[in-house]
Order: sequence, then C-alpha cells, then structure tokens
Amino acid sequence: MNSLDWAVLIGYFAVMVGIGVWSHKRVDNVSDFFTAGGKMPWWLSGISHHMSGYSAVMFTGYAGIAYTYGVTSFVTWSFPIALGIAIGSKLFAPRINRLRSRLHVASPLEYLKNRYDLKTQQALAWSGMLLKIVDVGAKWAAIATLLSVFTGVSLNQGILITGVVTAIYCTIGGLWADALTELGQFIIQLLAGLAMFFAVLVELGDHGGFFGVWDQPELQGHEKPLVGPYGTVFLLAFLFIKLFEYNGGMLNQAQRYMATPNAREAARSARLSAILWLVWPLVLFFPMWMSPLLVESQKADGSDSYALMTEQLLPHGLLGLVIVGFFSHTMAMCSSDANAIAAVFTRDVAPVLSAKARGWGERSGLIAARVTTVVFLGLSMAVATQVNSPAFKDIITVVIKWVAGLMGPIAIPMMLGLLRPFRRSGPTAAMTSWAAGLLAFWLVNYPIHWAVDGGVPLEYQVSIPLAVSLILYVLIGWVKPEDTPERLAIIERVNTDGDDDAAAAAVPAPAQEAPGAARAPVKD
Repeated sequence: MNSLDWAVLIGYFAVMVGIGVWSHKRVDNVSDFFTAGGKMPWWLSGISHHMSGYSAVMFTGYAGIAYTYGVTSFVTWSFPIALGIAIGSKLFAPRINRLRSRLHVASPLEYLKNRYDLKTQQALAWSGMLLKIVDVGAKWAAIATLLSVFTGVSLNQGILITGVVTAIYCTIGGLWADALTELGQFIIQLLAGLAMFFAVLVELGDHGGFFGVWDQPELQGHEKPLVGPYGTVFLLAFLFIKLFEYNGGMLNQAQRYMATPNAREAARSARLSAILWLVWPLVLFFPMWMSPLLVESQKADGSDSYALMTEQLLPHGLLGLVIVGFFSHTMAMCSSDANAIAAVFTRDVAPVLSAKARGWGERSGLIAARVTTVVFLGLSMAVATQVNSPAFKDIITVVIKWVAGLMGPIAIPMMLGLLRPFRRSGPTAAMTSWAAGLLAFWLVNYPIHWAVDGGVPLEYQVSIPLAVSLILYVLIGWVKPEDTPERLAIIERVNTDGDDDAAAAAVPAPAQEAPGAARAPVKD
C-alpha cells in the first residue's frame, strides 16, 4: 500500500463513522436501536441482510477452497444460502416480522419465553451469544490477516483497528447505522469486485481466454461442483444449516426482517437478498477460481491467494478500494452481530439476572444496549487473537465446523417454533433437542473423531448435530405434546394471513414494561 491506498482506507473509515453519527439522530429508544422502529424500507433491509452475511472469510478461507477445489466453493456455500433465503422468504421472513408488529418484541429470542418457557429461552440465548463471540472472533482474525498482508501491521493491531471503528458507528447509531453503512459498503463492494473481475479477465488472454482457461493443468478438476470433503452430504447439510442460519437462526438476519414495516415487505427483503446471493458471489468467486494460474499461494490452505492476486494485478488506488471491500464485508457482519447480541442480552438475559434491569426505562435501556454492544465487540476481539491457536486450528475451521456444527441445535427450536406443523413441540422437545445436538457436536468432533481412523469426515461433523436436534425436536413433540392454548395463541398470531398492517393495528400496544418481562399472548 502507498499513500493513495491509505487515503482510500482512512476515508472509508471516516465515512462509516460519519454515518453512525448521523444515524444517532434516528435512535430515540430501544426499538429504534434494535429494529429501526419497523420503518426500514424493504430494499435497504434486503441489501443489509445480504451484506450482513459476508465477512473477510470470503477472501481468506473460501478463497483457499476456491484456490484448491474450484467452483465447489460457490456450489456448497453461496448457492445453499441463496436457496435457503428464497425458501425462508415464504416460510420465515413474514413470521419473524410479526414478532415485532404483533407481539411487540425487540429481540428475536424474546418470544421464546412464552412459546416455550424461561429456561429454554435462557439456554438458547446464552449458547447463541457464546457462539457468536467465537464466530465474530474468526471474522476479526480474517480481516486482520488480510490487513497484515498488505500493510505489515500485526494481527492484534489489525483486530484493534477494525474493532474500534466498528464499535464507534454501530454503538451510537444502532440498526439504522448498520443498515446505512451496509448500503455504502455494498456500493464499495460492487466497485471493488468488478475491478478485480475485469483485471483477472484481462490476464486470462495469456491462458486461453475465458472459455479455454479451464483446460489449463492448474485448473484440473476445478470445474467439478462437488469435490474433496465438499460432497453431496455436505451440500445437503449446508442447505439445511443455511436455511435456518440465514433466516434468523444466527439472530442478526432476523433483525432485518423485523425492521421492515410489515410481513409483505419482509418477504420482499428476503427475495432481494436471495437474488444477490445467487448472482453476486459468482463475480467475487471467479477471480478466486482463476488464482492458481496467476499466483502461487504461500500457505498450504491457499488462504492468502486472493490477497496475493490483488497485490499483483491492481494499481494503487484500486488496491486500496479492494482492501476497503474486505473491510466492508467484515464490518457489516460484525456490527450486525453486535447489535443482535446486544438485543438478546438487554431484552432476554439481563432482566433475568438483575431486578434493576427489569426496571430499565427507555434511556437506561438504550445506554445498556450501547454498553453491551461495546462489551460484545471487545470479547470477540479477544477471541480473535486466539483463532490460530491449537484450540481453533484456523479461521475456516471455526467458520465451517464450529459455527455450522453448533448453529443447528440453537436455531431449530427458535425457527421451527414459529411454524404451525411443529406446534406440538414444547419446552421438553426444545431443551432435549438443544442439549442432544450440542452433545452430538462434541462426540463427533472429539471422542469419536479421535477413535476413527482418519477422523470423522467434515460433512458428518456439521450434519450429525443438526440431524440429531431436528429428529428429537419433531419426535418428542409427537410423543409428548405440549401445545397449550397459550402457546397455540402465539403461533397463530405469527402465522395469521391477511392484512398485517390491520392486524398489527388491532393489537393494543403493551404498557411500558421491563425488558424481557412476560407478556400474555393476545388471542385472535
């Protein structure tokens, strides 16, 4: 990087902070901070939903998969996400929006106390928060790794720089700041991605051109959709995992659905995000598929290939823009995660831990939300410094094995609890499926993995915990149904078709109450 690249990077940070300061004017209460007061237009929500699913892992871990295996990086990652969100636009997005408009909650987990019980809500809240700290830690480590390649700053310095800038704008501006910065980041990503795409196309003239390049020996087998550890079982498992994860199971995407004015707008938001996930990653991945022709990775997993290619192909200024693109992905995801976890802690966890928290008013609740955001970012940054330790092995291990493997047991009770066909599944089914799924994750990744010659294949490490949780949740619901009238009323309220605006208006707004206080469901 030279002075021009640094100017682009510093200018980007300044704009992000400026958006946060401007967004501060739109945040008057906890609802504004966590769900934008239900006033976010569907197109902004859709772009925000799309951007909050990326991080710099795309340009490190998945770049390594693309460098080693080729197009399977798209087939087994972004394609399942696009398909999962498209399904969720009908199945989950409208129902999650009705959590805010009809049940008047500000956290995606807030409804679980009445849908199941307090114990279930707390189990899912704590496990979800802890998993998110690890997940976001991996994202900080990814962007710091890229920053070290270009600038020479240490891993810890890179984590500190990105974390502090993110903390400033998302803490003062809440979800509005997240969404507006993600819109700006999307535009930057568009310019940076196209610059890299066309730079690689120019280079392909020496390797047979766009169509002849696949015959090159360096790309042997790169055209196969499923290869190596990324086979059919892995693809099917990831489709189910991403169906739950990107429709609200990891909390931050749920907020985008809740932020729209009504259920129809939430569905439109999801469809836009699905289209972007289907089309845009092809532009981002293409240079990665071609990278074996252009650079020689210095790392065994190929995770530095995209950074090396960027340095080689782009002039200064454009190099800075692409680096800003790396930051935009990571900061979008991390800021949205921080906001979601702050919502869960202040609305669901703190009122259980402290009587004082149950008495928070609008001002004190907003202060608590901002403090929680900073604390979460600090903890995730601390974890980021340990991502390359023996406990985690590397960034892609954390993202694929830990996050994908543990997400299912946490998300299944939350997501399926919204749907009528699973109305018989109550607290026993939710807690058993959650606990058994976590146990299955530990067994296949440690005792069984160590005992099996060659270890348990990756596809089973991520699929078995999900399968165990799903089967037990459904089975126990039929063996021991717990569909009480109160629980059925909640399910009906989020499943009712018709005019959502009228339905929401018909529900009286609750009186001022403590965050997380129990609400009696209103029957249709």
